[in-house]
Amino acid sequence: MLDSIKKAVLAGIGAAVVTKDKVQSSLDELVRQGKLSAEDARTTAERIATDGRREFDDASGKVQKKLHDLLNHSDRKSQARIDALEARLRDLETRHAKAASPKTTRRAPPQKTKRATKS
Repeated sequence: MLDSIKKAVLAGIGAAVVTKDKVQSSLDELVRQGKLSAEDARTTAERIATDGRREFDDASGKVQKKLHDLLNHSDRKSQARIDALEARLRDLETRHAKAASPKTTRRAPPQKTKRATKS
């Protein structure tokens, strides 16, 4: 699961790099055609980079919070299962100990038998 998230984040970073390169080449083309000054292109590139970093940081924070919440939820479910299994084990150990211990039972008094009498 963490590997999938890591791949998704890296894919997002890769897309950001490709986008940055594409933006830069588009701005360079506009400067070359004289439709944009070099200063305006630099300012635009900085603004786009700043906005991109902010959006990336926001998205990373949201992903991190969701991941934390997910792991926290999983931990609670796992802990509940562990607690239930421990209680069950204690119960089984108690039953086993009772079954294995020697039983103390009272002996019945010996019964009197009739004796044959001599006549």
